[in-house]
Amino acid sequence: MDLRYSDADEKFRRELRSWLDQEVPKHGAPPPRSDWDARRDYDMGWQKKLFEAGYAGVNWPSEYGGRGATLTEELVYYEEYARAKAPYVGMNFVGLRHGGPTVIAEGTELQKQTHLPKILRGDEVWCQGFSEPSAGSDLAALKTTAIRDGDHYVVNGQKTWTSFAQKADFCELLVRTNPEVPKHGGISWVIMPMDLPGISISPIDTIRGESDFAEMFLEDVRVPVEHLVGEENDGWRITNVTLRFERGSAWAQDIYELKEFLSDMAEVARNITSDGATAWDDIGLRREAGHLAAEADSLWALMKWQLGEVARTGMPGIGGSALKLAFTELNQRVYEFGTRLMGRMGLSRTDLAGHRNGYTVDTFLNTLSLTIAAGSSQVQRNIISERILGMPKEKR
Repeated sequence: MDLRYSDADEKFRRELRSWLDQEVPKHGAPPPRSDWDARRDYDMGWQKKLFEAGYAGVNWPSEYGGRGATLTEELVYYEEYARAKAPYVGMNFVGLRHGGPTVIAEGTELQKQTHLPKILRGDEVWCQGFSEPSAGSDLAALKTTAIRDGDHYVVNGQKTWTSFAQKADFCELLVRTNPEVPKHGGISWVIMPMDLPGISISPIDTIRGESDFAEMFLEDVRVPVEHLVGEENDGWRITNVTLRFERGSAWAQDIYELKEFLSDMAEVARNITSDGATAWDDIGLRREAGHLAAEADSLWALMKWQLGEVARTGMPGIGGSALKLAFTELNQRVYEFGTRLMGRMGLSRTDLAGHRNGYTVDTFLNTLSLTIAAGSSQVQRNIISERILGMPKEKR
């Protein structure tokens, strides 16, 4: 696939860069992480601006409100978005990066028309109801049940690590609809409105001092059958579609931001001094920065290959596990490097002396969770060995 940028791509780049240069400063800094109402307004307000400017869902079909961009336009978008340090996807993460794409790939026409334009306009926040206290890495061991009762499923169970549950309008929910078959065969994927009776939310505080995660308790929640995505008991296959988006193309923007961050850190190192020398004078530090930058460049090339597969087939392939493993582990090392470079400033989560030390420290703390989220590094290594390399399966 030809990934060289055309004149049309460069015209798109100039237009997008000009728009971002105007709108990003006007949108301002994000609110405190503890202010959920303000965070929703901030994240969804930015999403609405993207939509009105024609930049929301850059690779989504135009009939549902997306841009329907070419692959190279999509790459330009990620590059320019990272360069401008535009607002993070935030509460739009689940809807934009794997819930919405799963509906595009597997949903009914009614489900697409109902949800996709609203996700792109910033009218809907989605959360993810996959993991359970006894079903994390072994996701198929989930116990939350959905029993058919006429035109509804009656759902009972518990979910944990439910991202953005406090403010979500809908949940991509995995339920067990047939307990009599092997565990992978009795799962279904449903869209659950979060305002239904019987849903209770308990926030989980994290090391970052926020509660993006929550426990979710479901007691006789009646979910309309029309909210089933795909066929009943075919949810494990659809779950793997979701996970391929979550492990693959969902990280495109983050990977390019990693490259931009390393460039920023090189500049910081040239300005931090100690005993009459700059941090950049340290040949060991320059060597480490160079190695990290080379790995980030390689990862961006792998991301391009992954996006090429999405363009050809409509969804990421199994290579998303390799991408997710490489990105989340490199991400930890890059932000640990940045925190270490900041020295004593790395002890503060408030920006000092014009540096982004607050952002650096906060992001480093978040990277500790990403090697677990969307399937731990150990799970990804098993997938790579068994499904990509064809090695013997681990004894179960």
